[in-house]
Amino acid sequence: MIHGWEGNPNNNWFPWLKQKLEKRGFSVEAPAMPDAMHPTLSGWLFYLQTTIKDVDENTFFVGHSLGVIAILKFLEALKPDEKIGGAVLVAGFPEPIAYDELNSFFSKPLDYEKIKNAANAFIAIHSSNDPYVPLKNGEILRDRLGAKLVVIENAGHLNANDGFTELPAAFDAFLHITSDAK
Repeated sequence: MIHGWEGNPNNNWFPWLKQKLEKRGFSVEAPAMPDAMHPTLSGWLFYLQTTIKDVDENTFFVGHSLGVIAILKFLEALKPDEKIGGAVLVAGFPEPIAYDELNSFFSKPLDYEKIKNAANAFIAIHSSNDPYVPLKNGEILRDRLGAKLVVIENAGHLNANDGFTELPAAFDAFLHITSDAK
């Protein structure tokens, strides 16, 4: 599970989801991404690549906000013979949003074909009224990656500030992509 900008693995709905998945027998890692207050693509990608050594079709990702683009860049960098089971992408943005601090994540456009080939399934979860990440970002993920798009009405940025310390839609999406992998 990859948190977002200014986040950590102990906020929002991550602890709840981690506990729910572990109760189901999944091994869950939720790393604290480096320099979350001033993230860079090179720092986050290097951290993921050195932390996650081996991936296979039993590897699944869940990301929130900036964690989504970090996951997509990680998948884009995989070797052609490496593939994960899937990813749940919550309030993610595959293209720049209005924060110059995050521009390093968008120095090169995503290679959506490489990313699609690196995973069996994608589910994007977005709010209808996210003040930071407009719904069009979920539609881009749907259209370019073939992701199933789940829209939650009036849920803000789907974080603790908007009342989300639990996110059943992410749990359901994870169970869906893992059952599809079997």
